[in-house]
Parts: sequence; structure tokens; C-alpha cells
Amino acid sequence: MNPLKKLAASALIACSTLIVTPAAAHDHSSDSVTINHPWSRPTPPGVPMGVGYMVITNHSDSDITLTSATTPRAKNVSIHESTMTDGTMSMRPLKDGLTIPAGETVELKPHSYHMMLEKLDGPLKEGERVPLTVSFDGAGTMDLMLHVEPLDGDMKMEEHGMDHSGH
Repeated sequence: MNPLKKLAASALIACSTLIVTPAAAHDHSSDSVTINHPWSRPTPPGVPMGVGYMVITNHSDSDITLTSATTPRAKNVSIHESTMTDGTMSMRPLKDGLTIPAGETVELKPHSYHMMLEKLDGPLKEGERVPLTVSFDGAGTMDLMLHVEPLDGDMKMEEHGMDHSGH
């Protein structure tokens, strides 16, 4: 990645997550894939679901697909897409995975693509690092750490009309 693109990606990540930590500290790379700034946010006690966000860049000449992920902190990890329709946010699992087109970047972020960490073994706490293995069709697997960081301090899902009926 050239320096200008890396700077632009870092600025985008910092602005989209409202965090001032540099994304470069959280980069993970293979021959064909770079994952920038993998993160999650804290969960309240008793809440069995968490989230995973990151920026995935496909450096290869072929499309790749994020097919699955695992973590020892959750019984299951699934890939979802959230969309807004008529003022209601809904979420649906991507059963065939998330395609990252050749030479493109896809961001997993709030209110968009994301991973659901289901049946957590306990709350995710700010400052914690959560091990995660992501698997790609066309690019193998990568081990990384989700850094648990606040999004905006007090955003609550119920304030945004989230519909989980597609889950």
C-alpha cells in the first residue's frame, strides 16, 4: 500500500471509530490480505453478544470471501450486514460470507458489515484483547486480536430501532 493510501485509510479509520489511536498499531498482513484496526466494544454484564469490526484489503488479482471466524471467547462468530430501511435498522447473517473484490477494501463497521460474537463466555472489557481467527476462501486464515475500545461512550442499540428478526 502506498504511503498516501495508508495515510488516507488511517484517517478514515480514526474518523469512523471516533478514536485517536493510530491504525498502524493494529495491522495484520498476509501475501494477499491486510486487516487494519480489528476492534470490538465493551459489553455489559449478562449480554451474550459482542461485535467485531475491521478494515480488510484484498491485494490479490482475485476476489476473496471472508467465510468464517472463531474465538475462544464465543461459541459462534457469524458475519452480518446491517441496513437501514424506512427508519428501522435490521441485521441479517451473510450465509455465503463477505466478498472482498480484487484490489478493493471493505470496512466492517457499526451499522454496516460486522461480525457477531455469539454466546460470549463473559463481558468484553475496555482495554482487553480478544483472539480471533478469520478464514477466507482464496486467502487462507489469519490470527489477530480484537482490541476492545469504546465507540462513543454511551450509544445503546435500542435507541436506534435495531431489528434482530433476520438473525
